[in-house]
Amino acid sequence: MASNASEVIKKFQRGKNDTGSSEVQIASLTKRIGDLTEHLKSHRKDEHSRYGLLMMVSQRRRLLKYFKRVNLDRYTSLIQELGIRGQ
Repeated sequence: MASNASEVIKKFQRGKNDTGSSEVQIASLTKRIGDLTEHLKSHRKDEHSRYGLLMMVSQRRRLLKYFKRVNLDRYTSLIQELGIRGQ
């Protein structure tokens, strides 16, 4: 996975100025979820960050559900590229 937010956006954007498509949002949330998960491994009692993580996971789940309904082919390739959800 890319190392920062701008690289994630560049990797998954569909056009030059695309920063809000479902692919970009899902990839960005996946990056943030991974970073926050690493943070929580060393800061186990950080309940505020844990709550934020749960909110991000919920948002990503809703976006994935929508994206699967709208475009199944791109959904399948996206989850494979991000390495989320086993098939």
